[in-house]
Amino acid sequence: MRDRPDAVMLFAAGFGTRMRPLTDHLPKPLIPVAGRALIDHALDIVDDYGATRVVANLHYMADALAAHLSGRGVALSRETPRILDTGGGLRQALPLLCPGPVLSMNTDAVWHGPNPLRVAAQAWDRARMDALLLCLPAHRAVGHSGPGDFSLGRGGQLTRDGGLVFSGVQVIHPDALNNICDASFSLNVVWDRLAASGRLFGAVYPGAWCDVGHPDGIKLAEQMIGGVDDRP
Repeated sequence: MRDRPDAVMLFAAGFGTRMRPLTDHLPKPLIPVAGRALIDHALDIVDDYGATRVVANLHYMADALAAHLSGRGVALSRETPRILDTGGGLRQALPLLCPGPVLSMNTDAVWHGPNPLRVAAQAWDRARMDALLLCLPAHRAVGHSGPGDFSLGRGGQLTRDGGLVFSGVQVIHPDALNNICDASFSLNVVWDRLAASGRLFGAVYPGAWCDVGHPDGIKLAEQMIGGVDDRP
């Protein structure tokens, strides 16, 4: 492993519109799955990985999330007055993170298998990459509907469109966020630039993963954790 990422960014600022009506009165990261908040499932993975620094961005129902995370060793990056999207949110949080590459993780998924942060970190190679996205074949992406997001080339480089679904975990170097003028922007803007320059890479997660960004995903995730999901 080269240039091991020692900081983790948890994306927790979103409005959770796909999860309505559950998110009308509760931020999506606090939605319970198998009796525990989604963000607690993510923190289990972070704690097992052993990051030096952990940051969560907050916007929607920020006070509820801040109270839940109090005493957990998580630094908070509040986005006010407006939400900054994934790219802008990560860039604002950089002063709270360690120098060098950063692991980022969505908090609306549940995993079963090897630690996804460790899988991504082991595949990371700064000499060749500016970002590495952890993906799954669409037929193994439980709770995900629609086509995949990327194709994986023979050398590990990612291109748009194909049968791989982005899992929400990546390694990215902060330099990739340079030269973007907008305060609020999606990481998709960064990925498209990196793909064009041959610096966007991918790795395939070998375990199970479930998208819990919508209400139906809760039951699917609980079935997966219990080992009764019968998808191939």
